[in-house]
Amino acid sequence: MQMQVASRQIRRAQARQRLKIGAVTLVAVVLGAALSCHARAAERGDPAAGGALMLHGKGLATEMPAVRLGTDMDVSVSGTIMRVRVTQAFRNTSGKWMEASYLYPLPDDGAVDTMNMVVGQRVIVGEIKRRIEAREIYEQAKAAGQKAGLVESERANLFRTNVANVGPGETVVISIEYQAPVRQLGGEYSMRLPLVVGPRYVPPHTLTDASGLADATDVTAPLAGPDLGRSLNPVSITVHLAPGFDPKRIVSAYHRIDIDKAGRNERTVTLAKGEVPADRDFELSWRSDSDTPTLELFRQDMGGESYVMATITPQATVEETAVAPREMIFVIDNSGSMMGESMDAAKKSLLHALSTLRPQDSFNVIRFDDTLTQLFEHSTPASDEQIKLARTFTEGLEASGGTEMLPALKAALVDGDPSGEQVRQVVFLTDGDLSNEKEMMEEILAHAGRSRVFMVGIGSAPNNYLMRRMAEAGRGTYTNIGEGKEVMPRMTAMLDRLKAPAVQNLSVKVEGEPLELTPRNLPDLYAGEPLVLLGRGKQVSGKLVVSGTIQGKPWSQSVSLDRAKDSPSVARLWANRSVADVEAQRWSGQMDEESADETIAQIGLAYHLVTTQTSLVAVDRTPARPKGKRLTREELPLLLPKGWSFDGLFGGDLPAPDAQDALPDQEQELDLPQTATGFLGSVLRGLAALLAGLGGLASLRRRKGA
Repeated sequence: MQMQVASRQIRRAQARQRLKIGAVTLVAVVLGAALSCHARAAERGDPAAGGALMLHGKGLATEMPAVRLGTDMDVSVSGTIMRVRVTQAFRNTSGKWMEASYLYPLPDDGAVDTMNMVVGQRVIVGEIKRRIEAREIYEQAKAAGQKAGLVESERANLFRTNVANVGPGETVVISIEYQAPVRQLGGEYSMRLPLVVGPRYVPPHTLTDASGLADATDVTAPLAGPDLGRSLNPVSITVHLAPGFDPKRIVSAYHRIDIDKAGRNERTVTLAKGEVPADRDFELSWRSDSDTPTLELFRQDMGGESYVMATITPQATVEETAVAPREMIFVIDNSGSMMGESMDAAKKSLLHALSTLRPQDSFNVIRFDDTLTQLFEHSTPASDEQIKLARTFTEGLEASGGTEMLPALKAALVDGDPSGEQVRQVVFLTDGDLSNEKEMMEEILAHAGRSRVFMVGIGSAPNNYLMRRMAEAGRGTYTNIGEGKEVMPRMTAMLDRLKAPAVQNLSVKVEGEPLELTPRNLPDLYAGEPLVLLGRGKQVSGKLVVSGTIQGKPWSQSVSLDRAKDSPSVARLWANRSVADVEAQRWSGQMDEESADETIAQIGLAYHLVTTQTSLVAVDRTPARPKGKRLTREELPLLLPKGWSFDGLFGGDLPAPDAQDALPDQEQELDLPQTATGFLGSVLRGLAALLAGLGGLASLRRRKGA
């Protein structure tokens, strides 16, 4: 089906109108849910009910929040594992007693295991509880006037901290700790610290019952209006880099950094400006000068069992003439959240991908917002004429409407020739900021067939959880393009990997003591792409053998488990990855909802992890709020991710960002109020040593208990 050029302008106008109506409807529905919760709290006699309604609702915040937040991140990289301490300081600048709630992202493969709450000179260690029990403990403490902290997981990469009974002028500090694997691809190592949650599109069909409404409120937060500036939620970051070799070409893609040598193979990396707005992810990458692959094998003994993490990278290369014909399905997101820099980057990415097609390939282009268009009725040969038509189609795209990705995914997975000889590859270009991730996973697992799904996350704060899980379920890879200058190198690298033959039919065996390995469903691997395996058993010994086929020919690689180095993080990384396996079994129908929830809860309790079924809670048993004093709840607003457009989200004539905000590569002075700058300097840095020592003590106690 050819483009309907004459109707394009009508469709765009209709889409913009649907966006405005949908935004109003969503705000009304979410506020209605909040009012219902408020009414239920009043019926229970909750003393906080009078102030339970959020000050700014879930829309646009136009006033400075009463509770100001500052965040410090301290990262220690050891080999290919990073340990992160996130310290959040909540300062009440008002004359009221406050409860604050803050929604923030963490790496989707991060395992959160520690929480400490600092009140004055007292430090309260958080306890892991089932989610419902932790919430009840928190609510009881809140009602009793006691200071309390609660950390919950809304998604694998989305967390919420609640802190209750912060008195006028008081500061309460919440510190959490997690570990996550360092990523490796083609000889480059990298770590990513998400700093802001992009506004999530909530599909209307998910709001038809109480659970859908509750989920919508859990994954959304107020958005700071442009008049509030960029000084909200400042972040400071320090990275202690010890990769096990002399790191070279240390680069931060999106932030200016200072690098100090801390030892022969160690570096200390800090933000050049000291603090930055929490409006885009922080990424750090480094390389080794050595051509010899670094051994990436770690182990840990815990609770009478042994755990191991092994990284195996296939050395697969292919001549250009041997590249098989491909069917390429390109899916591009042109919803309202993509307006601005993201849309430009997505279009450039697609145009570059189209230029790599060969006459023996076939292709199609699908664009989606809250509507959908397929450029051709079926995949078509990549002739010069058809590619030219696709380029014209791509160049004419404009961002508007909602993010209805599910229909686009269903259309992309329709395989007109299941037994065909062409390699079928589906490439998504999107920010992925939507709330119905579960439906996306279910669709891929049910209907991917021979299709391989490759995700390209566009923008400064993509939904990495959705991207990575979709790529894993679709046996593809995930690439992030944070800004326009990255389009050519990152798209070229990804497309080059897609040309190479994948290592398929992967299997793993242990020659020695048996291990319970994760992930259970092994992906295809492309050149330079590692397979990270985590295992648990009575003993780590023998040899780990990974085998498969490359273009029908046998391939295998092995590693001796006896060479593993000790690490304190492997057990919880195994447990966290096991939770992801359970979720995959839930999505594929191999495990029912109740069984999946219980299994996740048991893992969380056994390994002291925050999951969707377990939370960390800390309570100061001394009452603080005087009787009769009302508690006011405030949900802290988030900055709009850098490069996003307020007009694209709200459709109004909002003030343009400051000129300095449009120049990411220029030196900028951050206009942070004294309450923020001094706040971070005196509180966060002053508590760093205390929290580090306390974290070590808590870890020691848990190991003894295990």
